[in-house]
Amino acid sequence: MPAPFPKKISQILPTFQNVAQTSNYLVRFAIPNGGAYPLTTHLRSKGIDDRFDLSDIGLLCSGASIPGSSYATVDVRGEYQGVIEKMAHTRQFTQIDLEFYVDNRYKSLRFLEHWMEYISGSSGQRPQENAYHFRMRYPDYYKSNETRIIKFEKNHRQFLEYKFIGLFPLALNSTRVQYQNSNVLKATCSFHYDRYISGETTTLSQKQGRDLNFGPDESNMYNFRPYDNMADILNPLREGMGVQYGWPTNVSKSTTNNSATTGVNNSNAKDGNSGAVNL
Repeated sequence: MPAPFPKKISQILPTFQNVAQTSNYLVRFAIPNGGAYPLTTHLRSKGIDDRFDLSDIGLLCSGASIPGSSYATVDVRGEYQGVIEKMAHTRQFTQIDLEFYVDNRYKSLRFLEHWMEYISGSSGQRPQENAYHFRMRYPDYYKSNETRIIKFEKNHRQFLEYKFIGLFPLALNSTRVQYQNSNVLKATCSFHYDRYISGETTTLSQKQGRDLNFGPDESNMYNFRPYDNMADILNPLREGMGVQYGWPTNVSKSTTNNSATTGVNNSNAKDGNSGAVNL
């Protein structure tokens, strides 16, 4: 490998000008609805409607974590003299912490509190009775398999999606209140999940060939124009081969000839060759 050589600022500046920002993300909860007495019914009985579950609680999430994972390993000795090898045997997923603004009706705090209350169930007695005790519910009734964290950029086109399987609140941290220096009240909750899926998982993304982060980085024609002749890239869409780029296959000829859409000026095109690229 040759030694590194100096580069101009103009050569490295684009790399640092295209970094992701931490403040653009969205959390979408999906509440399980199984069992004779589902979680959605329990939350409604506590004054938390479906719209809050699906929309408002995600907007009130003021801090989230992109999930991570690690491997549990085992040492293997004896394969090679004097060498100890490590082999992975189990993938471990780290829990995530979500921080929420508490609205003045305390719905976000009650959402977390009563989700955890539902998990532990009850014995049938009233909570103030001495004989009251907990009886855990079946995991399928309280684990969410459709909750997502979507990290996107300001243009709302580049994004990365994480889907959680088996997610449920594990620990609701105590929330401190005090007289001096009044601030926005926040609640922090730790969530456990069985695993996560990186990338889109919808049937539409599967049909377009861009699910699970498949496809090249240039898969969005509106964000990337790295080619000298964009018509050569867009023409296969008319033959139904656009799925290999992660684009819809039903793109008409008028779309690929539209310079406002493709960035290609075809006014001087001859014999099917495109004109200059508008950068």
